Amino acid sequence: MDSSSLLDIFFKGGALMYPILLCSVLGLGIFFERLWVFRGLQHSSEQLSREVEALVRRKHIVEALALCESRDDMLAGIFTVALKAAGAPRIHLKTLVEEVGSRHSATLYRYLGLLGTIATISPLLGLLGTVLGMIKAFTQLSLQGVGTPATLGAGISEALITTAAGMAVAIPTILLHKYLTSRADNVSDHMEIYAMQMVDLLAADGTGGSE
Repeated sequence: MDSSSLLDIFFKGGALMYPILLCSVLGLGIFFERLWVFRGLQHSSEQLSREVEALVRRKHIVEALALCESRDDMLAGIFTVALKAAGAPRIHLKTLVEEVGSRHSATLYRYLGLLGTIATISPLLGLLGTVLGMIKAFTQLSLQGVGTPATLGAGISEALITTAAGMAVAIPTILLHKYLTSRADNVSDHMEIYAMQMVDLLAADGTGGSE
């Protein structure tokens, strides 16, 4: 199917094809933006964890704190709080880290709610297009009397196209939402592991120490 045929189908779908198209563009935009964020977080967090851990094991707390304060990401914020409380009991450090981590973790799931909304409303827009298309078809029938393919075809075609378009957007969006949620959970789990390792190194009653 060439581009002109696709455009013909799009225009035959009626006005509701435009919000459905907008939903698909927004969905793809959110997907690629989140992928970029997750990839960057995983790489930077792993590198930061290695650098800070090496400094802490050598008892260079001030240098480690300066490194974290120079960074503007989730794990750096968690490490900064932990480093400022270095030497405190483990339970206290763990509580601090968990509180900060819970606030920062919300950024991992940014826009995923909107992506879920897109997956929900896309088929509803298609259904609305179906209803409007059938209304158009029966209006033509009532005005022209006995229906013919010519009088009914436009409305029925509009109804079927919008339904198909809505589902074509919703189905992959649901899959993308599930995938991104899984990636966000995975990144969050890794952040928690890095944070707890740092707590063990910094706590007065932890398991860390110089090597």
